[in-house]
Amino acid sequence: MYKNLLDTMSNKKITFTQISELLHCQLRTVSEKSRGVVQSEFTVTEALLIKRVFFPEYDIDWLFEKEELSA
Repeated sequence: MYKNLLDTMSNKKITFTQISELLHCQLRTVSEKSRGVVQSEFTVTEALLIKRVFFPEYDIDWLFEKEELSA
């Protein structure tokens, strides 16, 4: 799960829909990748684009730091 990304999205009122439109993918894909529901992660290209468009003021390493889900 990308807790920092999710928290920052909430603070800046950025939605999964906005990110899915930017990445030209399904909303569910963005939601599941962000929450760590699926094994696949954001690609480097996707992460860089998300950061550049929505979160230019944040460090990419911090923004996309992964936190493992508790069982």
